[in-house]
Amino acid sequence: MTPILALSPLPETLAPLLEARFAVHVGEVGAPLATIRALVGGGSMRVDAALLDRLPALEIVAIHGVGHDGIDRSALQARGIALAITSDVLTDDVADLAIGLWLAVERRIVANDRAVRDGGWPVPLARRASGRRIGIYGLGAIGRAIALRAAPFAGELLYTARTPKPDVPWRFVPDLPALAEASDVLILAAASGPDNAGAVDARVLAALGASGVLVNVARGALVDQPALIAALTAGGIAGAGLDVFADEPDVPEGLRRDTVVLSPHQGSATVEARAAMAAMVVANLEAHVAGATPPGLVR
Repeated sequence: MTPILALSPLPETLAPLLEARFAVHVGEVGAPLATIRALVGGGSMRVDAALLDRLPALEIVAIHGVGHDGIDRSALQARGIALAITSDVLTDDVADLAIGLWLAVERRIVANDRAVRDGGWPVPLARRASGRRIGIYGLGAIGRAIALRAAPFAGELLYTARTPKPDVPWRFVPDLPALAEASDVLILAAASGPDNAGAVDARVLAALGASGVLVNVARGALVDQPALIAALTAGGIAGAGLDVFADEPDVPEGLRRDTVVLSPHQGSATVEARAAMAAMVVANLEAHVAGATPPGLVR
């Protein structure tokens, strides 16, 4: 059986599928590193040249997720190592959560639930969601799915991406500060990398403004977290819905407030998505071993 290495414990949806088909080793200790042909891990997995040096037979890195900002793509390409993700199968669930977080912030759903449970009544007024100008940062598959869900609510729908998308009806805004200034709600759906680390900084938050709401279902690294805490503390923005954080699972006390809805990186955490993701990890590995193109190959 083909030897594969998981750097951390595998999800229960994935482990039995892999163990039935491959010789699975969890963790580097005791694993036959010289013979490992595949590396499996989640979207937060870190793979650098130093790790690759310990895996001379490695042929493919298969991610249980879509994020690959922790992968040294140049090091993989130098060795001819393939990279595969579970593309498309979690798109709808992440998009659903983005809308849920936004509505929960605008209508104070979590704060009101807490108030009722604690015997509090009445509660402060919430904000109307319909008619808001909604800006989306990143218009890949997840960004588009969010836009389609947000469009019925939106007074206007805007987006920022590397290039305008001629096949969509929404307004393109050339950069993130301008998008924030033109939006009431800013939803982050962009891939994370060195070029946009901390892109949502004090300037962007100031542009979003005191009535603005930030939603992040992408990566915590996209946001300057201290700047976000400062903006929330000063009333520089109205609130935030966050599924991702700068140093997970650490969530600073400054984010634990009624105007912020917190989710523990659960964008793809549905029974359906996790089953599909596990199946696609297996499909990616089996295709590669058979000499075919993995369905989730990152080109």
